[in-house]
Amino acid sequence: MEYKTLLIENNAGVATLTVNRPESLNALNSELLGELACALYELEYDPAVKVVVLTGAGEKAFVAGADIKEMAPMTSYEGHRFALKGQHVMMAMEKMKKPVIGAVNGFALGGGLELALGCDFIYASTRAKLGFPEVTLGITPGFGGTQNLARLIGKSRANELIFTGRMITADKALAWGIVNELFPPEELLAKTQETAAAIAGAGALGVSYAKDAIANGLNMTKEDGFRYEASLFGVLFSTEDQKEGMGAFVEKRKAAFKGK
Repeated sequence: MEYKTLLIENNAGVATLTVNRPESLNALNSELLGELACALYELEYDPAVKVVVLTGAGEKAFVAGADIKEMAPMTSYEGHRFALKGQHVMMAMEKMKKPVIGAVNGFALGGGLELALGCDFIYASTRAKLGFPEVTLGITPGFGGTQNLARLIGKSRANELIFTGRMITADKALAWGIVNELFPPEELLAKTQETAAAIAGAGALGVSYAKDAIANGLNMTKEDGFRYEASLFGVLFSTEDQKEGMGAFVEKRKAAFKGK
């Protein structure tokens, strides 16, 4: 499928998905959100793709936010529908069996930060700026930001960032646990793709089940999470990948996983 607002490149199992509206700092409008939903579905069911790297076109922004020109005249009903459309994209990333890594190369504000938070983890440029400025526009984050940020860094810091509408530096985002690692701008994408390639070389089913166990376990009691983990662990012993992975270890050779 061809996209107007996205670029997709697959290299050895790593698909780089680029938000491509640099003239508007990659702002999220309805068309872009619709294309993101379609692209994520396509990547989820493409057997050649093992890991997705999500980034933004240009040097200034990952995604500078939702498109304010589109939002400004919306009615209450339209605003609600727009929020649901954005949340659908965030949930699609979280529910994907394949890992999604955010490469935040510049401004990640409002809906842009929400898009980054939908990823399984984030690497960022040392020049990145992150924040939720929605309260300065008379609204609140609507694409899952109030929920995902508080779950990631705790209620107190999420309250501070969202209530003030301030931007924070990449260094502070790292210290607060929003991003995992920082890289110079010119190295960010390559370093992110390097990590993605390492994940792509592992057993795809093991990675997928681990993502499932972590995401769903956080919504359970610890005891129920342990039970859920054990059930997934047991299921993997019925797969070809488990036999291949352990056989390769015993035989001191590189495993050739098939995702089966």
